[in-house]
Amino acid sequence: MSLFGRLFGSGGSEAKPVEHNGFMIFATPVKEAGGYRIGARIEAEIMGEKKVHQMVRADTYQTAETAEEASVIKAKMFIDQMGEKIFD
Repeated sequence: MSLFGRLFGSGGSEAKPVEHNGFMIFATPVKEAGGYRIGARIEAEIMGEKKVHQMVRADTYQTAETAEEASVIKAKMFIDQMGEKIFD
């Protein structure tokens, strides 16, 4: 995978989006030597404009599947705490 693919999560199959309070969550765990780091792309349409936030956390998991699940959970918590301020 290219450097840009590793940085921006391209090159692999993308998980199905999860809707939460009007936001779309795309789990994008990052492969690392020790496992998979939590990551998610959060999208929402705000006043007719598509907004995107890339969330990355320090937490790592052994498998891609558990990292995907944890990424969605963390993204939901982030949305609940910050709402539209995510995009500021």
